[in-house]
Amino acid sequence: MEFTADQIAELLRGRVEGDGSVRVQRLAKIEDAGPGELAFLANLKYEQFLYTTRAAAVIVADSLVVREPTSATLIRVADPYSGFTELLEQYERLTRAALVGVEEPSYLGAGSTVGEGHYRAAFSYIGRNCRIGRNVQLHPHASVGDNCVIGDDTILYAGAKVYANTVVGARCVLHAGCVVGSDGFGFAPQPDGSYRPIPQTGNVVLEDDVSIGANTTIDCATLSSTIIRQGAKIDNLVMIAHNVEVGAHTVIAAQSGVSGSTKVGEYCTLAGQVGLVGHITIAPRTIIGAQSGVSKSVKEPGTFIQGSPAFDYKQNLRAHAVFRRLPEMQRQLDELKQQAPSRKPQE
Repeated sequence: MEFTADQIAELLRGRVEGDGSVRVQRLAKIEDAGPGELAFLANLKYEQFLYTTRAAAVIVADSLVVREPTSATLIRVADPYSGFTELLEQYERLTRAALVGVEEPSYLGAGSTVGEGHYRAAFSYIGRNCRIGRNVQLHPHASVGDNCVIGDDTILYAGAKVYANTVVGARCVLHAGCVVGSDGFGFAPQPDGSYRPIPQTGNVVLEDDVSIGANTTIDCATLSSTIIRQGAKIDNLVMIAHNVEVGAHTVIAAQSGVSGSTKVGEYCTLAGQVGLVGHITIAPRTIIGAQSGVSKSVKEPGTFIQGSPAFDYKQNLRAHAVFRRLPEMQRQLDELKQQAPSRKPQE
């Protein structure tokens, strides 16, 4: 695929500075780009590469002041990072459009329907009574259980598993090896010390524009639904337990875990290796720092917490500053004890 700088500027609602007829075929990082490639400059830390790059064109901010001559054509936009992201999305759409049709062997269960423009790779599986939308892609070994709904333009990458009764919205992405709808961890303790499984009869609902990372698991509810709200982005190797609700546009980074029946508000950020206990509520726009353990509800929206147990981020930094000084403080205390005059017990 080949485009001119003028065409790209029109797509991004930007303006060209230099040769608008220059052609690009590929996207690249500004420090590595060569002839025929398009790069972008969003972080001024990389500005030096603007003057040495061999890229045909570079997307830059409207406000950027060019301090030295550059050989590349500049495409000026309001936000270079968003502009480059939009181009990547367009490129992905064009690439996806090439995948259409059914490879064999694949399986489609009785009573299931599949919308136009779909792609079913070899060894993909769709159970009974499913409704699969338009332009849906099932890559090799992707599996959809009985009575599922998959919305338009959703992608299930290789080995993604969707259990029965799951509802997946439009434009969702389920990456390789993720499991959506597996049984929740529910066991009733018995008098003899054994555990009796509690049937998990609910399901999982992923709303529109949700992304599920590779090897992430989302358990079905014991009753009702485990719900991942619109636009939520969940990284690789994350565990979401039964009856959890993740709010709209919340992001959860790798190796985090959310215990059963916890509700995470909208626009929250859970950094890597965060753990939440069950049956708590996290207020909207909460930020939880990496490796934090949260044992109680966060009630104030916009709170930033860190640590295990987690508490206010700034207080946590001050506490760690003190913690690092504990050996020195202990030594000083010992010296003061030695210098203090000994007191004889009163007669």
